[in-house]
Amino acid sequence: MLVGSAAPWTMNSRALASSCDDHIVRVGSMSSPDSMNPFATWGSFGSAVYTYDFLVGVDAQRHPDRKGFAKSWSVAHDNVTWTFKIWPGMKWSDGEPATARDAAFTYNYLRDSIGKPDELNAGSNNTKGLEDIESITALDDETLRIVTKKPSRWPIDHTTWIVPAHIWKDISYADARSSFRNDPPQVGTGPMILEEFQQGQFARFTPNPYFRTGQPKTAGLIIQFFATVDSIAQGLKSGSLDYGDGLTAAQSADLSKDPDIVVGESRIEQRNYLAFNTQSGKGEGSTKALQDQAFRDAIGYAIDQQAIVDRALRGHGDPGVGLVMPAAKDYYSDLSGIRRHFDLAEAGRRLDAAGYRDTNGDGVREDKEGNSLQLELITGTISGNIELPIAAVQLIAGWLGQIGIPISVTQLDSGALNARVAAPEKGGGGWDLLVGSSWRSPSPLDLLILGSSKAIGAQNRSYWKDEQFDKLVSEVDVTVDLAKTQDLIDQAVRLIYKQAPYIMLCYPNVIAAHRKDCFDGWGTEDAISQWGYFPLDRLGPHNG
Repeated sequence: MLVGSAAPWTMNSRALASSCDDHIVRVGSMSSPDSMNPFATWGSFGSAVYTYDFLVGVDAQRHPDRKGFAKSWSVAHDNVTWTFKIWPGMKWSDGEPATARDAAFTYNYLRDSIGKPDELNAGSNNTKGLEDIESITALDDETLRIVTKKPSRWPIDHTTWIVPAHIWKDISYADARSSFRNDPPQVGTGPMILEEFQQGQFARFTPNPYFRTGQPKTAGLIIQFFATVDSIAQGLKSGSLDYGDGLTAAQSADLSKDPDIVVGESRIEQRNYLAFNTQSGKGEGSTKALQDQAFRDAIGYAIDQQAIVDRALRGHGDPGVGLVMPAAKDYYSDLSGIRRHFDLAEAGRRLDAAGYRDTNGDGVREDKEGNSLQLELITGTISGNIELPIAAVQLIAGWLGQIGIPISVTQLDSGALNARVAAPEKGGGGWDLLVGSSWRSPSPLDLLILGSSKAIGAQNRSYWKDEQFDKLVSEVDVTVDLAKTQDLIDQAVRLIYKQAPYIMLCYPNVIAAHRKDCFDGWGTEDAISQWGYFPLDRLGPHNG
């Protein structure tokens, strides 16, 4: 018993040693997974990403030197037949061949669970999108064919990890979605293989000797889980950590003074927004003004996005414009020609013209029913997202107060916030304004999901619905051609901008820091990728 209870302490003591001595990369994280089973949880992403490969995914489309399980891919002229060439001679970390048959197994394992009591829809490896797949076939060890029922970019945009058939083929669906923990040592094709996991404490990885570009040059990886980002910043300063992200602006300024630390930032897919409760009937807000496009549009002129970036984010981000964030370079638009500008007087004029005046001179505007406007703004932290400082909410409340719309702010924990913004038929609603955030993939459907009527009560927090917008989403869903997809997304983004169920506040950057005294090969724009295992596949001991 004594030996067993001492093990975590021993591991933590080892984790605090200098990585320059043992060549083990030490990373600090606040995302502590509850399980390492990707079919049962979303929480393991930040750890599982080092062990497993996506077939394609985000990084492989953005960077030619960051391919996943597939070496190359193509789509036929019919726009439904996709062919993927798998790396020849690739092996799993236990030495077994890693082939197209493993990829086919992964997808068919998921797809065959659809509609069953234990459907695999509980984790990051899930059935979403597979209902639109006609067939998934391994033509040989190096060739995978996916045929979709309709044109779709799902085969390259989805983020499902390819798992080894010889490990998972005997795992029932009931176990895969719940009790099977996928305990280490795991078997994967990534550069680092999970060897030890202590929930809430650490995850320890060793180099994959069979990694397709050669065994990594480091001696391994340890991810330490912390409750606060302050602990990560202190670990970087003391030298007990080599990398940490999610840092604050103040920590960035402090760490930048250390000659052994490089602080950087990169654009991500998070967008912070002000949402209006546009619901009519059950779950509607305190005034029908929220359902009026003219009222929402006028409020848009009272939001100074640049001030939010400068004062709340201290410059570490971009001012909000439309649904698409700058990180999604293929689809971003600055919406020139229709973009609002910050002008409180203009906001007031538009509110007057729309019928929301202060008729009794008390400094508060009335709605069209003659009731004084007093709006509740709810906000709170969303797990996994970069937190927007409360200063941004205070700025918004101040600006709206100046144009005659008093705001009361309610701060909620994540559970209470999710309950308030749930679909009205599930007890949600009754609020007026929401300052929230969304961090999803840069795939076309994820970019538009905030406005999809199918996502009301989930990602669509405004309860807004529009037939034309939904039609554009449906067209995007069956479009493979990039230029046509870009045009459809631009139409949708402009439509929802004008209707204004959301006012985009900002797109925060992730602030990261790494020490440069122990390892070489860190990335420049992204020291460690948010969508893959770069640069753990190529990091090496410092030669200086």
